[in-house]
Amino acid sequence: MVTPVVHPNYLKEIEKARRDLRALISSKNCAPIMLRLAWHDAGTYDSKTKTGGPNGSIRHDHELKHSANSGLKIAVELCEEVKAKHQEITYADLYQLAGVVAVEVTGGPTIDFVPGRKDSMVSPEEGRLPDANQGARHLRDIFYRMGLSDKDIVALSGGHTLGRAHPERSGFEGAWTKDPLKFDNSYFKYVYIQLMLYYN
Repeated sequence: MVTPVVHPNYLKEIEKARRDLRALISSKNCAPIMLRLAWHDAGTYDSKTKTGGPNGSIRHDHELKHSANSGLKIAVELCEEVKAKHQEITYADLYQLAGVVAVEVTGGPTIDFVPGRKDSMVSPEEGRLPDANQGARHLRDIFYRMGLSDKDIVALSGGHTLGRAHPERSGFEGAWTKDPLKFDNSYFKYVYIQLMLYYN
């Protein structure tokens, strides 16, 4: 994959936006929904058609109204506070940077951020994101479409360590971990315990 080349001034603006995102996410305790925004913008990628993906299209009302994106208007509006100060940054970069900062602010690893994503005016059709009601085969179909593996599915599912399910958004309710504002491996511990209980 070719790394996009961006102007040095753009990189400086990214660092300023990163600081502003850190302050916003810390003060509003909104890391989980910011990580979800980044994932839902990126998770529409189709490796065969090269469509979808982290291109900022989730900001459009049409895509925000997809059932999987219920509640994400909150995150889009929060990002507008940062976008207003850093207008040259693309939405595509801003949303992914928000996800990176969300992980860092909650105690996760520092993630190298490579800017240079372009904004799209085209939203993908509904149905490209995972639906928890449809089971393992559906999950694999969604992730394989992105060019990802079973190992990637497991790794990415660790993002559930942050946040909680809201019944009005997903039909599910509650947090998966004791501290939904801490990025660690407690989600995997929870899943492991559930599997042990199921099989014993």
